[in-house]
Amino acid sequence: MAREHFDGIAQDYDDQEKVDRARQIAEAVRAAVPLTGRERVLEYGAGTGLVAQALQGAVGQLTLADSSSGMRQVAEEKVAVGSLPEGTRVWDLDLTDPDVKLPDEAFDLAVSSLVLHHIPDLAPVLTGLHRLLAPGGHLAVADLDSDDGRFHTHLHDFDGHDGFDRQSLARQLRAAGFTDVTVEDCTTLVKHGEVFPVFLAVARR
Repeated sequence: MAREHFDGIAQDYDDQEKVDRARQIAEAVRAAVPLTGRERVLEYGAGTGLVAQALQGAVGQLTLADSSSGMRQVAEEKVAVGSLPEGTRVWDLDLTDPDVKLPDEAFDLAVSSLVLHHIPDLAPVLTGLHRLLAPGGHLAVADLDSDDGRFHTHLHDFDGHDGFDRQSLARQLRAAGFTDVTVEDCTTLVKHGEVFPVFLAVARR
């Protein structure tokens, strides 16, 4: 899906359902990852930063990365009004770009929520996230189970994944260099009157 789609929906993105789901994902991350409150966190494909918002107070500095200028604008507005902590950084970062220059940073926790299924080729993104994590750092990915295309049936230009087979995604994480991979139930998402399960995959660099 083109980033222009996300630019167009950014201002009205934060409805109560998304806020509640981000809170549930953040709770699952806190349960799965041993947090000290000092973690440097990267939310990749952050959108307006809902998961980062839900994690604040349990981690350290937040960095939000998204390729949509509209989403970044909303995230920056949240920082300005205090919905996200002072010092939160908002980056334009697209790990699918073969010419991307990775920032000289090391994070303790990278999170993404319902992002990976939009990315046709996961390998460079998973490799990029692995490189951005400090040794021993964790990746936490919330996404959809395989659904035979029902979730995106209304989108004619969708070129991503119709959810993921959990074991297949775990293998891709290991191929990118991650260890200690676990995949557990996390929450659900209702669309077209159907309930879709959302898992949380956690792995360590």
